[in-house]
Amino acid sequence: MSALLYPHLLEILACPRDGKALREIPGFLVCPEDHRYAIVEGVPIMLRSDVPQTHIEAERALAIAEQGDKAVLPRIVVKANEVDPFVQNTIAATNGGMYIPLIGKLKEYPIPKLRMAQGNGALFLDVGCNWGRWCIAASRRGYRPVGIDPSLKSIRSAYRVTRQLGLQIPFVVGDGRYLPFADLIFDRVFSYSVLQHLSKENCLAVLREVRRVLKIEGQGMVQMPNVFGIRSFYNQLRRGFRPPEGFDVRYWTRKALLEAFSSAIGPSQLSVDGYFSLDAQISDIHLLPRRYRPIVYASEGLRKLSAKLPWMGFFADSLYVTAARCD
Repeated sequence: MSALLYPHLLEILACPRDGKALREIPGFLVCPEDHRYAIVEGVPIMLRSDVPQTHIEAERALAIAEQGDKAVLPRIVVKANEVDPFVQNTIAATNGGMYIPLIGKLKEYPIPKLRMAQGNGALFLDVGCNWGRWCIAASRRGYRPVGIDPSLKSIRSAYRVTRQLGLQIPFVVGDGRYLPFADLIFDRVFSYSVLQHLSKENCLAVLREVRRVLKIEGQGMVQMPNVFGIRSFYNQLRRGFRPPEGFDVRYWTRKALLEAFSSAIGPSQLSVDGYFSLDAQISDIHLLPRRYRPIVYASEGLRKLSAKLPWMGFFADSLYVTAARCD
């Protein structure tokens, strides 16, 4: 009997070191080269231990993987009408500063609306899924989502939340720079408010991996910050226009985004996600404090107007880059 929460994951997983197929042995997934990846509470930890990590949570996940079955993890039980405590405590980190007043006070899960066509069963990967909000959104649009994140805490929360909502969505602990999936698997690859925290070198590494796992004619859709956005410019001013460090946001020009995505994946185009913020969602308007609602309404109005007046996109704070794999 498989120790994986979702044994069918083996059909699409691959060794992140050499890309070879995996098989399950007690407590591990292993490739023909004997690279081993621990299974902890049914979750495969597919991180490479031979490369520098980009986030402290990846290092913590690797430490837990070393313990394997001996790892003692906190048991968290969430009642049907409650919001998971991990989501309660990290909502501002995942959703942005407007959500700070909601820390510990959420009455429901803030699930965004995915701006993609109906999925009709297409396979969807969310890179940097955290507690799974975009995977849930994708499921509601008819996709078959899979989530990946370097944080075991986040992935455990994602499983709790999706099961609480009656959804069956598989999640994996892994690194976007070394996606633990076979080639040509996904119809759509998505990422929101994640790649902006990586160095440009690491971001390009993720984009190359996105291309590898996309099917021919598959599409990647990634949210990125615009260097000339009004709020983006203010944030850069606050930090004195110094070079970004650690988990700081990296701001990109529109030209640089198109060049990076086109070279790494394929033909690319930009669309506006929003103004005055990198994260606020119109679908959350009823949850946000009243003082923030005019900002979100204004952002949504400008986003819609930008579709008719493309020049407005030059001043948007948050952009979507959509890139298609053609060969």
